[in-house]
Amino acid sequence: MSVTVALLPREPEDDSAEFDHVVEAGLDVSLGRLMVTGCTDYGPEAATFEVHPGWNRVRVSRSNLARAIEADGDSDESPETTEKVRIQVWSAPEAPSKVIKRWT
Repeated sequence: MSVTVALLPREPEDDSAEFDHVVEAGLDVSLGRLMVTGCTDYGPEAATFEVHPGWNRVRVSRSNLARAIEADGDSDESPETTEKVRIQVWSAPEAPSKVIKRWT
């Protein structure tokens, strides 16, 4: 899996057509620090980002899902079969979570 994080000054344009699955949720970041970890990451060594303290919006967009599932355990061995995840974060008022695009 390949993960990128983008800290944005405002809500990005909708580019969900370029992805397989897109979801969005509010996140209250009280200390202004966001940590992004994988299931085997060690917290103190994980990627940490400075964000606006308080409510933020997080949009997670995933692509290449069919190829990654087809490759199964070997999916990270080739860029053609690696799942790609983009996490976008911007300051925004609290709002309900939503599915923008559902992968089936």
